[in-house]
Amino acid sequence: MTIGVTIGQAAAFAGVTVKAIRHYHKHGLIDEPRRDSSGYRRYGSADLLRLVQIRTLAAAGVPLAEVRAILDADPDRFAATLADVEQRLDERIDDLMARRDMLRRLATGDRALLPDRVLAKLDQVAADLGFTPEDVTMAREGLVLVRALVPEGFDDYVSRVERSLDDPRYVSLVKRMWRAAEWEPDDPRVDELATAMADYFLARPALLPVPAALRTRTDAATRYGLLADHGQEQKPAWTRLRALFEARMRAAGTDVAQRTPAD
Repeated sequence: MTIGVTIGQAAAFAGVTVKAIRHYHKHGLIDEPRRDSSGYRRYGSADLLRLVQIRTLAAAGVPLAEVRAILDADPDRFAATLADVEQRLDERIDDLMARRDMLRRLATGDRALLPDRVLAKLDQVAADLGFTPEDVTMAREGLVLVRALVPEGFDDYVSRVERSLDDPRYVSLVKRMWRAAEWEPDDPRVDELATAMADYFLARPALLPVPAALRTRTDAATRYGLLADHGQEQKPAWTRLRALFEARMRAAGTDVAQRTPAD
């Protein structure tokens, strides 16, 4: 009487492929069973159980390099390892749920890809400053760029802006800057505004709305340029305003795009 099943049957019963079983053999996750008198390897119930355990751990995200140690561990170590795997699964679930929520926001037309608290703050600021819908869209897109280009500095950037918004002088500068979008580039008010902005931030360098993490990057100037260029193709006055502002900052010894050594 033939005992056990062929590799194809074992694969079907365990819910894996024949190729996967051979891969498990190659990496020592399961021993190869002996061949029967006909030359076929026969897999018994213990082999099937082992295959199911391997498949379950792999499906849970456990690297195959760790599977054998887990399955061969003593009961206490096995339980502790499974608890760690469960925690990793919970973290993956949280991440997937966050991604699902983001997809839903995209599907409903919210293309900002920003945290709710940031969107709420932007709506409040937009109402206070009298932003047009186009202004709000541009501001949202700018925040998305900050989050994409300097993800580790996004919270720092938002915090700097929030602190600045408590200062009426800063709010006044922001209002003037948005009005400047409609000025001609050679309007003398552009030069005046650049000077006022430079004076403000030179006196308050901690409020300069540039993520601190940006300056630790080797490509800081490139990323800063991408952020600073946003919207300027439609607003020539902003291009000149930025150039004048940066020139005044550099003349005073502060280069907003300069890379600084990492802490």
